[in-house]
Amino acid sequence: MSNRYYILALFFITSISTHTQELLTTDKAIALALEHNYGIKIAKNTVEVADNNKSVLNSGYLPSLTGIAGASIDRQNAEGQLADGNVRTAEGAETRRYNASINLNYTLFDGLGRLYNYKRLKEQYQLSELEARETIENTILQLFSIYYTIAQLSENSKVLEETIRASKNRLIRAKYQFDYGQNTKLDVLNAEVDINNDSISLINIKQQLKVTKRDLNVVLGNHLSDNFELDKDVNFLIQLDKSELLQKTMGNNVSLLQADQNIYISQFGIKTNKAQLLPTVGLVGSYGWNESSNNSPLAFVIQNTNSGVSAGLNLTWNLFDGGSTLTRVKNSKINFETLKLQREQLQIDIERSFNNAWDDYQNKLHIYKVQEDNISTSQNNFDRTNEKFKLGQTTSIEFRQAQLNLLNAELGKNQAIYQAKIAELEVLRLSGELLNIDI
Repeated sequence: MSNRYYILALFFITSISTHTQELLTTDKAIALALEHNYGIKIAKNTVEVADNNKSVLNSGYLPSLTGIAGASIDRQNAEGQLADGNVRTAEGAETRRYNASINLNYTLFDGLGRLYNYKRLKEQYQLSELEARETIENTILQLFSIYYTIAQLSENSKVLEETIRASKNRLIRAKYQFDYGQNTKLDVLNAEVDINNDSISLINIKQQLKVTKRDLNVVLGNHLSDNFELDKDVNFLIQLDKSELLQKTMGNNVSLLQADQNIYISQFGIKTNKAQLLPTVGLVGSYGWNESSNNSPLAFVIQNTNSGVSAGLNLTWNLFDGGSTLTRVKNSKINFETLKLQREQLQIDIERSFNNAWDDYQNKLHIYKVQEDNISTSQNNFDRTNEKFKLGQTTSIEFRQAQLNLLNAELGKNQAIYQAKIAELEVLRLSGELLNIDI
């Protein structure tokens, strides 16, 4: 091989490797979202905070231990008269005092308020996990909505490129026919106009593709390269059973689970408010050390030091607080009933949403199957029209109509398949199965 051809071959191989696109599969997209999506990261931090809150360190069951220390110096002038009438004076007499103590405070009984609060914090942690799951489910659904939009735009781009190639061949034939006097200039101009229109459509789609790819990158935490390609294959879970999924929806829908958790937590609110009607018994204890020194000639004791331990119990009982505690108990009971009513309403809404989502899924799946059949018919019609057009047996207008019919069928099929998949994912989200099934 000559040097010239070797250099050209090397350049060609380098060009191919430079433009190699990264393949982004659905599994990889989910993994990137779970790791880098900011909404999911924030939700995980919220769960971590709730985990810290349910710790025994935040329960009130542990005693408080405080240390106190102090020192002071007094300098004074003093004068005193003794019993024999003599007068003594002390100028600049200095008194030094030092103290230190360790104090223990522990609540032995508070009407079981801290017990209910501790249980409430544990259930609050479970609620935060459900909220994080909801964030993840919504993010995954958003991810695939954008993902399949990119796939649809990519397929539409290929369809339009193929349409433009057919239009260019038509233009070449129209020019030859015009040169040989077989048609008028109008056929050439029509062909050029159709190419321009198809080119504008392709430009718009490519621009939409760039924008949508940026949207996907935002969902994935901006961890994608600018040059990537998607796995456009779509597999439908045709084994889905409506009655089974509806049953799962009633038992595993994340919104219903959150409603149940809020009802359970509100019960602890009632008990905590009732606990404030009971007395509080506390244990206190301390160990202290004190020292003072006085160099005044008037002082009876020059230095004094003492230390010791003290302990005791205290009882606090708010016998009447104007009725505010009773009011809180009543309101917490009303709030409990309100949450149950909201849960019942939510269940009706969820069931309606599921039925609507299921019907939408079945409708779009049917449309996709119809569009697939339409593709076959439109392709057959275009092929026959194209052959007749080459033989001069049909007009350019009829050729263009057949071409548009095929283009619309292919674009419709691309839209139908990805919309049907998104509708299927919405059904899975409502039933709580989105994170449990291999998409």
